[in-house]
Formats: sequence, structure tokens, C-alpha cells
Amino acid sequence: MLILRKFLRDVPAVAGLAIVLGVLLLALFGSLIVPHPGDVTASHLARRLQAPSLLFPFGTDDLGRDMFSRVILGSGGALEVALFVVIAAIAIGVPLGLIAGYTEGWLSETIMRVTDVFLALPQLVLALALAQLMTPSLQTAMLALAITYWPFFTRIAFAETRRLRNALFVDALTALGAGRTRIIVAHILPNAASALIVRATIGLGFTILVAATLGFLGMGATPPAPDWGLMISQSRNYLPAVWWYALFPGLAILVTVLGFNLLGDGLRDIVDPRLRRSR
Repeated sequence: MLILRKFLRDVPAVAGLAIVLGVLLLALFGSLIVPHPGDVTASHLARRLQAPSLLFPFGTDDLGRDMFSRVILGSGGALEVALFVVIAAIAIGVPLGLIAGYTEGWLSETIMRVTDVFLALPQLVLALALAQLMTPSLQTAMLALAITYWPFFTRIAFAETRRLRNALFVDALTALGAGRTRIIVAHILPNAASALIVRATIGLGFTILVAATLGFLGMGATPPAPDWGLMISQSRNYLPAVWWYALFPGLAILVTVLGFNLLGDGLRDIVDPRLRRSR
């Protein structure tokens, strides 16, 4: 309860949680509430490039599709990419970080040097290079992002494991005959989970932004998918006259990423008060 009250007093974090929950609800139930669910694939050339109105609050695109419906439906794809990438990165990076942090010798050094190589390269550049080697699609973007994102979790898991490895409770467990695997999985990992959760929360927003960038560059989702980055890319030929075409998908990306970042900052304040934001 103390942690909950502390979190509720953090207005930006609560606002971030509200945004994240709102996006999640749209992703789950968006197809039930949008006025034109068929506009994912249908074309209506007679109403193309109409400005925002009561009938079409976000206007229409170059094929006459309702932008309001497509922006809402795009939330599902954005969260799908983010969740897959972060879960896959955790599944790869956390075990490697735990092993490297708890052990010494060539195995630990090899894991961390490979991690450093990946971290030295900009994630977007590396993801673009990997996406170029495969057929552009949403699955390709997800795979490329997962391959480039795991080092962040490896580094955090490594640092937390090294910090906890010499703790008194680990020495006591070793003296009682507890095995290495049991100590790592049952005791070190739960104590490192808070830092990993914060990284994952912020990573969800960052992944949505990078995935939208891949979509904008033609390396992500392909038409007619209601992808936010792809919508902005398709709007370039009609700017600045058709301003709504790029504005509303861009706002969707901005608000969603902002929500995850605010929530992640709030969780970080709870996990480590030394990093508390100045207010």
C-alpha cells in the first residue's frame, strides 16, 4: 500500500499509466468501436483526402479510408510489435546477463564483449541492416528489433547480478549447499526484477518509436496494414496541404511513447529513490 500511495502521488506517472491503459484498451477492443472497421483494406476513392469532419474526425487518406479508424486499429499492431520485441529481448538478454554476472572467466568475458559490440552500434542502423537482408514485413521488423534490443537487458542483468553476487544472503545460501542455478533463478533474479521491469516499460515505448521508423522507411509493415509509421510515409506526397494525413498517426506515436516513458520514470523513482526526478 505504501508503494501504491507513493506511485499515486506521482502525477506524471499516473498520467503515463492512464495513457498506457487507454492504448491497451484500444488495441483490445478497437475493432468493436471504430466507425469504419472495413477501412483496413477497403478503398473509397470518391471520398479520398477529405479534411476532418464530424463524419471523419481525422479525415480520410489517399484511398478514401477513414483515418480515425485506421489510427485506432494501428494501436494493436504497435503493441504487438512492442510486446514481442521486449519479451524476446528479455528471453535472450536476461539469462545471458545472469550467467555473465555470476560467473568468471572466458564465458563471462565473451558474453559481455559481444554485448558491447551490439551496444556500440546504433539500434536503428543495425535494425535497418538486418531488415534489408530479409523481406520487408511486420515480422521482419519484429525480428530485427528483437535481435538488436537484447543487449540492453543483458547489461542490466549483468550489473544487478554482480551487485548481488557478494551479498550476505548469497554467501549464506552457498554455505547451506544451494546450487548455482537455484541461487541465480530463485534469489538473484527476483532481486534484479525491479530494474528489468523499469527497462522493459521504457523499452516498450522506445520499440514503438523505432518500429514506426522502420515502417516509415519501408522496412516494416506493408500496405494495407494500419501501421502508424507507414501512414506517415504514405502522407509525404500530399503534404502540407493534406496535413491531417501525417498529423494524427504522428500524435498517436507521440502520446503512446510519452505514456510508456512517464510510466517507466515513475517506476524507476519507486525502485531507486536516488534517481528521483526533480520536481
